[in-house]
Amino acid sequence: MKATWIWYPGDFEIWLGNRFNNRRTERGAMFPPFWKQDSHWPTVVFTKTVELDGEESVSIFAEGQFNISIDGHLRPSLPSFSLPAGRHTLAVKVWNQATPPALFITGAHVVTDASWQVTYEDKIWIDEEGVAHGSGVYVLVGCWHFDESHTPPSLFRLPTTEVRPVGYEGCDDKGQMLGGRLYDFGREVFGCLKIKGLEGGTADIYYGESREEALDTEHCETLDSVSSYSTRYRIEPHNYRLDSKAFRYVFIRTFFETWYDDVTVDAEMAPFDAGHSGSFRCSDEELNRIWEVSARTLELTTQEFFMDGIKRDRWVWSGDAIQSYLMNYYLHFDADCVKRTIRQLRGKDPVTAHVNTIMDYTFYWFKSIMDYYQYTGDEAFVREIWPKMVTLMDFVLSRTNADGMAEGQPDDWIFVDWTDFPMHKRGTLCFEQILFLKALETMALSADILSADSSAYSHKAAVLRQNIKDTFWSHTHHAFLHAIEEGKLNTHITKFPNMFAILYGLASDEEQHLIMQHVMSNAAIDPITTPYMRFYELETLCMMQQQEQVLGEMKDYWGGMLREGATTFWEKYNPEEHGAEHLAMYGRPYGKSLCHAWGASPLYLLGRYFLGVRPTKPGYEEYEVRPVLGGLDWMEGDVPTPRGMIHVSMSKDVVTVSSDFTGGTLIVAGKKTLILAHQNNTIRL
Repeated sequence: MKATWIWYPGDFEIWLGNRFNNRRTERGAMFPPFWKQDSHWPTVVFTKTVELDGEESVSIFAEGQFNISIDGHLRPSLPSFSLPAGRHTLAVKVWNQATPPALFITGAHVVTDASWQVTYEDKIWIDEEGVAHGSGVYVLVGCWHFDESHTPPSLFRLPTTEVRPVGYEGCDDKGQMLGGRLYDFGREVFGCLKIKGLEGGTADIYYGESREEALDTEHCETLDSVSSYSTRYRIEPHNYRLDSKAFRYVFIRTFFETWYDDVTVDAEMAPFDAGHSGSFRCSDEELNRIWEVSARTLELTTQEFFMDGIKRDRWVWSGDAIQSYLMNYYLHFDADCVKRTIRQLRGKDPVTAHVNTIMDYTFYWFKSIMDYYQYTGDEAFVREIWPKMVTLMDFVLSRTNADGMAEGQPDDWIFVDWTDFPMHKRGTLCFEQILFLKALETMALSADILSADSSAYSHKAAVLRQNIKDTFWSHTHHAFLHAIEEGKLNTHITKFPNMFAILYGLASDEEQHLIMQHVMSNAAIDPITTPYMRFYELETLCMMQQQEQVLGEMKDYWGGMLREGATTFWEKYNPEEHGAEHLAMYGRPYGKSLCHAWGASPLYLLGRYFLGVRPTKPGYEEYEVRPVLGGLDWMEGDVPTPRGMIHVSMSKDVVTVSSDFTGGTLIVAGKKTLILAHQNNTIRL
């Protein structure tokens, strides 16, 4: 039997998330997130009853101080003990204020695994079926892949790869000495800079996603300073490893008789199985490059969690994460990172604020769980997270207005998107109601999955659906209007509620076509300029069979970033800006993130709507492939799933799908064929 480290569920993710989110710095100052951060329970009790045929020797390891009780009798906290034959109940209490209390027990038959019960001394015991003995919320014990006694959870680190700069320069454009060296690593990296052989004094380090930023020592977003006399970053005599940063360029300025031998980076990136990863190739080389840079962008922003941008925020945001999850399902299908991120974002009860303090991000959090279930079929995770879904929804419902709609409170951030046009975000926004509707529908569906009572959520969703239609749909404008403000209808029309009405199934077929004509294709409607909402805009177009238009927009928008020299995709792109204007945001000359997770959306669009692969039953028990060339001459690609790989190739004459498993249907040009495993399933056009 195999032992693994166990802990109170969710505590590892909360602890890891705190360490992760608090690594952000701005010009040398630490910069923690501005939302509530929970902590792990410091005292946890693990218990299990075992039946032994003979005497057994057991070894015990714990992260923290512990005591052990056998059959109700306290024993000395020894590293090993013997259990005689018979039935025994073990209870191990672990205390650790610094890291989550964790336990590892190994013997011939007595091992720590997912079947152990756990409590944080609330007197509610949780068994392997998720049943609570007592009243209150129940969850399952936490465990992952820490399967050796010497690999406790607190030692978890991402693997690193040493990366060398591709070159350096020592003069500015006018031939004047910079007083240091500017190193170019060729493309964006994330990791810890290493300075080797440092002697004699101090080196100041200025990081930049662009050359301009690294050389602007007064305004670059991140910097460091290291002295050969300091021990803070020293890993061995004269060698230093600094804290993680994101950059392409590094300017190192030295003083007096200071010198060093070499500069490298320990680059961090979550590991992935190349044999179980998505791919895409087609007849358009620029689109191939867009896919490759999108993959690089998502890989860099996939760390311990799915984060937003690797330079500036480096935080876990729910709105960014839900898009990363979807892209991930078509790139590396890292289900563990999805679960870690969902747990970390949710935190603990009681709920006192929206996720990330943003109301729309709370609603995205709910939908992300249903997306996860659809792609993985992981009912156990839905069961685990369900109690926290209930309490978070209770919080949401407690803040609805007299009409049952979600309305921002003074302490809420209503985000929607960064816009280049004025948009009021107070009052009752139609956009928020559509997201709220999807959250209620997710609650109802999750209750059905768990055989719980879904009627209350289904009823609230049905009432809200009708209220949105009655309140915001304009037969005159053929669109959903913006908001109710101080009892009056704000008739401003934006793309945001209208495209989500299509995406989330609120608009009827007739309304969808009217929205496409009067909003989505209307040049008078304010354009969307962030990759964040272009994700949803282009998905809407794909759902309405506009792949050819989407292809052109991807080449124009993401191709435009490539033509500006992007090696990863940005937080925002405005083609009317030039040169260093592309680097500015938030009133700061280098405030824009040039490697931002939501910039990688072509991964999802190409996998889901061009290759056309999607699960129609949870976990790909059944699935369909509806490929669309969208103006390409040919394309081919791979999509990872929990059951294996799906390969799609398509030209103007023939479509072929091969899969590791049966259960799919190929649908193209009005023709259908079942997809059988391990053979070429073909339709000729």
